[in-house]
Amino acid sequence: MNKALKSKILNFIFLFIVLLMLIPQTRQQIQIIIHKAISIFNPVDTISKSERIKIESFNWKLLKEDHSYYNFESVKSKVTVVNFWATWCPPCIAEMPSLQKLYESYGDKVEFLFVTSEPRDIIKAFKDDKQYTFPVYIKTTSAPKELKTTSIPRTLVINKKGEIIIDKSSAVDWSSEKIRNQLDELLLE
Repeated sequence: MNKALKSKILNFIFLFIVLLMLIPQTRQQIQIIIHKAISIFNPVDTISKSERIKIESFNWKLLKEDHSYYNFESVKSKVTVVNFWATWCPPCIAEMPSLQKLYESYGDKVEFLFVTSEPRDIIKAFKDDKQYTFPVYIKTTSAPKELKTTSIPRTLVINKKGEIIIDKSSAVDWSSEKIRNQLDELLLE
């Protein structure tokens, strides 16, 4: 196949994807696929010890799916993963399968908080459709200043000392060997 034909084929494929992005029914699915591809290559680095931020106040109230309240104070001295997300967010949806896998492996050892502002019925429908089992919490008060976010998805890993050791705002493969090794190390501290 000559270069001119390859170039035409690639241009056609690119144009086809752009057209699909213009159609509302396919836009989100295309975005999710793109973010899943990006998440595979998106590195997650730990914050160096000298640059880690310690959570000063654990005064944060969340509402659980069963309508009871959850006090963020209960994560003190625990390894914790906090994920800010929404059901309408393509990068959030793209990384959810890897977060579900991580939750399945570490849910009994690590505290997982999947935090959103969406209504319970939308969350339930989303989780039921995708068969997710991770716990979802709804914000009822402002997050501690160290956790406040203006973009989603944002995922933070907090060690037993209350220090943020990972802070990532984009779709990531959270079930990677690197993340699992990091959690194993944190659990041993």
